[in-house]
Amino acid sequence: MTGSTKPPPHAPEAGLMQKFLGRFHVTGVFWYKFLNFGVSILPRGAWNLIVPPFISFFFVALIKIRRAIASNLEAVLGPCGWMEAQRRIFRTMWEFSWCFLERAESMSGKRHVTFSIDGEEIWNELTGSDSGFITLTAHIGNWETGARVPSSKSERTVHLVREREIDPRAQEFIRGLIEDQAQDIKFKVHFAAGGDPSLGTELLNAVRDGNIVALQGDRPRSGGRTESVKLFGRPFDLPVGPAVLARVAGVPLMPIFVFREGRLHSRIVIRDVIEVDRSRNREADVSAALAKVAANLEWAIRERPHQWFCFRELWPPGPAR
Repeated sequence: MTGSTKPPPHAPEAGLMQKFLGRFHVTGVFWYKFLNFGVSILPRGAWNLIVPPFISFFFVALIKIRRAIASNLEAVLGPCGWMEAQRRIFRTMWEFSWCFLERAESMSGKRHVTFSIDGEEIWNELTGSDSGFITLTAHIGNWETGARVPSSKSERTVHLVREREIDPRAQEFIRGLIEDQAQDIKFKVHFAAGGDPSLGTELLNAVRDGNIVALQGDRPRSGGRTESVKLFGRPFDLPVGPAVLARVAGVPLMPIFVFREGRLHSRIVIRDVIEVDRSRNREADVSAALAKVAANLEWAIRERPHQWFCFRELWPPGPAR
């Protein structure tokens, strides 16, 4: 991680409340430590009483994030009145809070999320060959918990690339949790910093050696190259890195999404692989692959719109808003 304090392009909306709350803001390290401590001492059922008041507090306090959620969901669900917009916002914050808690429970080792899998035959086909491949997910549902599943279903090393945290202290805390569990799971964690060529080389070597690279494909990183695609008929910038890596390595992209279905249970959906062409027209090959990535992303958001965790306003308000 670099020493830059500039937030990533898709960092949550900030405002006066971030300055007021300080380290108690949702992006701070306090909540990571609070949850990690809480899951270590509290029984599972206690969170049914603890979580709702916190959701209600942040629903009132995080005005800019509330506005961003409402605006982004208009693209998915259509325009609505004020009361319906508040319901959408609250439901999204509700889903996020439980996913956030279950990530802490999983990382602490206190409790484990169970999974059902759709499309496991695609996984078996890819792992049945000697070739490496790239899994591509998005910030939807229990995506962080699900990113750990491939490491338990394969003898290969999974190179998990995480977005850097806004708060450096939060990043170091998360790094420590992950490394504490790394003894039992075959994966290597990378915190990506925009424009770091050494990471691209390391990932290329890893996938060429037959390993798995797990990437988030829906958010550009600071300093990273992007290309505009269409999402719900609106312009949306996707990072080109996953498609470029797949093309150079000659390996497929496997879209994978993890939807939260209930308390400590998620459903993994593995979609048809995306093969990146290797013609003489590199730009066209990458663009065609990114169009398919966008189509998969749109499908996943429509499947669980309130589990789409994008807390920055993506598009200007529409006339019906």
